[in-house]
Amino acid sequence: MISPQKILVQILGTRRSGLLVGILLLAGPFPLAHAREPRIVNIYNFVRNSDFRIPNSRAVLFEATSNQVQLLRQANLPATWALQYDALINPRYQELFKEQLGTNDEIGGWLEIPRPLAEKAGFKWRGAHDWDPAADVGFSPGYTPAERRNLVDAYMAEFKAVFGYYPRTVGSWFIDEVTLEYLAKHYGIVASCNCKDQVGTDGYTVWGGYWNQAYYPSRLNAYMPAQTKAAQIPVPIFRMLGSDPIYQYGNPHGMFTMEPVYSAAGGSPDFVRSFMKNFIQGPSLAFAYVQVGQENSFGWKAMKKGLTMQVALLAKLAKAGAIQVETLAQAGQWFRSRYSVTPPTSVVFLNDWRHQNRKSVWYDSRFYRLNVLWKNGAFFIRDLHRFDQNVASPTHAIPLTTTSMAYLALPVMDGALWSTSGPKPAGIWPVLLSADGKTSPMTPDGPPVVKELNRTDLRITQRLQGGGTFAMICRENSVVCTGLNAEHQPLHWAWDLAGGKRLQSAVRAVTPSSIRYRYNSVGYELRLSPGAGSCYGLINGNIRLSPNSSGTIILNLGTFCCHLASGGGAPCHGKLTPVIRPTAFGWAAQTGRGSPGVESASWVDSLPQQACGDRREDDEG
Repeated sequence: MISPQKILVQILGTRRSGLLVGILLLAGPFPLAHAREPRIVNIYNFVRNSDFRIPNSRAVLFEATSNQVQLLRQANLPATWALQYDALINPRYQELFKEQLGTNDEIGGWLEIPRPLAEKAGFKWRGAHDWDPAADVGFSPGYTPAERRNLVDAYMAEFKAVFGYYPRTVGSWFIDEVTLEYLAKHYGIVASCNCKDQVGTDGYTVWGGYWNQAYYPSRLNAYMPAQTKAAQIPVPIFRMLGSDPIYQYGNPHGMFTMEPVYSAAGGSPDFVRSFMKNFIQGPSLAFAYVQVGQENSFGWKAMKKGLTMQVALLAKLAKAGAIQVETLAQAGQWFRSRYSVTPPTSVVFLNDWRHQNRKSVWYDSRFYRLNVLWKNGAFFIRDLHRFDQNVASPTHAIPLTTTSMAYLALPVMDGALWSTSGPKPAGIWPVLLSADGKTSPMTPDGPPVVKELNRTDLRITQRLQGGGTFAMICRENSVVCTGLNAEHQPLHWAWDLAGGKRLQSAVRAVTPSSIRYRYNSVGYELRLSPGAGSCYGLINGNIRLSPNSSGTIILNLGTFCCHLASGGGAPCHGKLTPVIRPTAFGWAAQTGRGSPGVESASWVDSLPQQACGDRREDDEG
């Protein structure tokens, strides 16, 4: 009998990827039937009726969806088909989905707002076309809370009239928390999905949130994971598009996702095989997840080759037991039955499909997200964002009035928005300290070892040049970092937070045990656990975290300090004690709030934007 390991090698290895085959053979058994955590794949295709950017769009879009249906039916793979309202009311789509879908498929809702839905809900249409991707017209935040509920009622009534039941899932590039909670309470949806993290694509910025997999959102903010069951909407939101965890970060030059229309990414067999190998082998804690598929606006010609390749590969992997292909409703029901609050997850890619020796580890919990990147012979924390269920969305009670939208979390370090054009990106960098106080880079020696310690904790161990090891243990509410030399004694090392003016503008105070931030009018902090390190500012404007006598720093990320929140849970900005404050020349002791020469940390209006529709054409690697 052929072993599961060899089956996977046959599926994922090709003559062009001998290195991949070698890695698979050396990696030991694949985590198949005995895996503790599932590896869930959703094939999710959302369906519009028309697109003003495409000539003869109604015919082009219908052809794409019809061919997708036939492809997946022949492969016998379940899929979720999410219907925008204009497609829902089109008899051609009604007939297609009633007569041609596979028996295991799901018909769900896609909540962008086209003209027919707005008018059905009794509103005057404000868009320039029958479907308009402008954020204040085409998405729920562009309407008042009462109008959002009316839009949902109109959509759901029509869906039930067509299919005889309400959809179990409703997705969109973004659905606000008022709408999502109404869908949950009144129509019983079990899951939703929203756009991958991105900066500016199509005019939509969602940045700093739960990186992948799924989370329960706050009742005040659909983009912010809730920390408690009482404060969450009981509908998991799954992240879309299958982002490459190495290269799809911030506003990259190109689109590095599993979308099959991108020839350098989801349309490339090498990219897809490498992605799925990492997906199958990498530690994921609660579960691994990727959403594949393609919106019909791209047309069948653009997606045919890549989607056909992906579907064939997914069918083989599913047959081998390496993945579970499910509908979004099945994934959501499983998540709800297993987790009462958002679980910790990880995404670990230690093999670089571009062969540049980059590696990436993401860790997410209901309290924070963290990313460690290996690049150019170094490693560092590229990203650390905190989550707070008490932070209300900017459109929670009022409608969006701009054609673009931005929903953000709370950055401790933001390698995307805080980096400049210099040679060293913003990040939290590990450094070695000599006896005379000089610093040198902490340089890796070989690849890291990433291991699940239990269902919530992930350990990253990195050997160092010159001897010694550096280890990080990501826990649900903390990160434990320890450096040891070759004799297993405490290493003389530190974390240096480097983020230039934008870090300085976000930091309001540095105390011996914490860094206090204020970002978009929200106060929060990074606190070190008692006896587990200290903080101080450097003359160059960076901030240093030094370990204790055991060589350990513990980042406490599980609670928000009482001096930053009032009794009602809203941010409180009361009097601060004398602390170290940023100035134009580094850091100096000051008391109070003002900071000469440092701008306010609110950059939503200056975020990079791409015009609506540009995502369809951005295929440069």
